[in-house]
Amino acid sequence: MISSVRGQVLAISLDHVVIEVGGVGLAVRTTPATLATLRRGEQARLSTTLVVREDSLTLFGFAGDEARELFGLLQTVTGVGPKLALAVLAVLEPDKLCAALAEGNITVLTQVPGVGRKGAERLVIELRDKVGALLPSSNPGLPGESHDQVRGQVVEALLGLGFPAKQAEQAVESVLADGGGDTATVLRQALAGLGRKK
Repeated sequence: MISSVRGQVLAISLDHVVIEVGGVGLAVRTTPATLATLRRGEQARLSTTLVVREDSLTLFGFAGDEARELFGLLQTVTGVGPKLALAVLAVLEPDKLCAALAEGNITVLTQVPGVGRKGAERLVIELRDKVGALLPSSNPGLPGESHDQVRGQVVEALLGLGFPAKQAEQAVESVLADGGGDTATVLRQALAGLGRKK
């Protein structure tokens, strides 16, 4: 398996980039956000995964290892292939996707073209427990999480989900005032509180 590629960017297309590695130009499928960070003629490094089909070998590339892991995880869900998994990551940043799955936020997931309500529910059911390890904010059993760290991480997650800054901060403060907890717990309670206010 090719887990990463590094080399000069030879060409950038709408859905892929060509990176020269050891004299060979590798076509790497990736998201528009990742393509936007690349420049022709410059060096680039992408985390990659090779998808092998009977009639094709396709290399998919990502800005970081977290996105690559999510790409693989998404494909464990029935009905999700590489194209749809890439579409999900094109619409949702890894942090936002993890939070949506962990919290069961169907509305966020259905923003992805090709993901309907039933598909979003299937994603949540099958991946909710698996994304905990990928959430940068949720490290169970980590004793060093201070109130300030939790506050910062949860507010950032809520902003990523589209909540206004003032509303997000108030929701987090309210949960912390009631005793708080780890980041995942505070995020869940803050989202519940914000949901009631709608």
